[in-house]
Amino acid sequence: MNKQLSKSAVEMWAADAKVDTAIFAPEYVNHQAPLATGGTGAIDLATWATVVNTVHGAFSDLKVEILTQIAEGDRVATHWRFYGTNSGEYLGVPATGKAVSWTGVQIDRHANGKIAESWVVWDFFTLRSQLGLEGQD
Repeated sequence: MNKQLSKSAVEMWAADAKVDTAIFAPEYVNHQAPLATGGTGAIDLATWATVVNTVHGAFSDLKVEILTQIAEGDRVATHWRFYGTNSGEYLGVPATGKAVSWTGVQIDRHANGKIAESWVVWDFFTLRSQLGLEGQD
């Protein structure tokens, strides 16, 4: 069950998915390096949902591929790949129309049948390079 919840959480990033916060604990914390909005840090559930919806607007055909999942105890590690086209503003930069593909790993901690906490590391630098944003702040 934990693997399915983690898979569902990652798949919410796909452009055709709806954000369903019911699978997360109310006190959910998402730690990202880097944050999808730039910088690094931790965000709460409401902020996470806003970020996901913003990415939906920036990559209107974004797809999610689950590459590997491993579960042990209350943790699930998911290695994923996102790919699509930059069709809307992202990080203050107008749409480029470029195809992009990047990977990442998310480790979720589960408690009481919900995702309580996530740690995400993803290849922001590849995404920036594919969008032609390297060297820009």
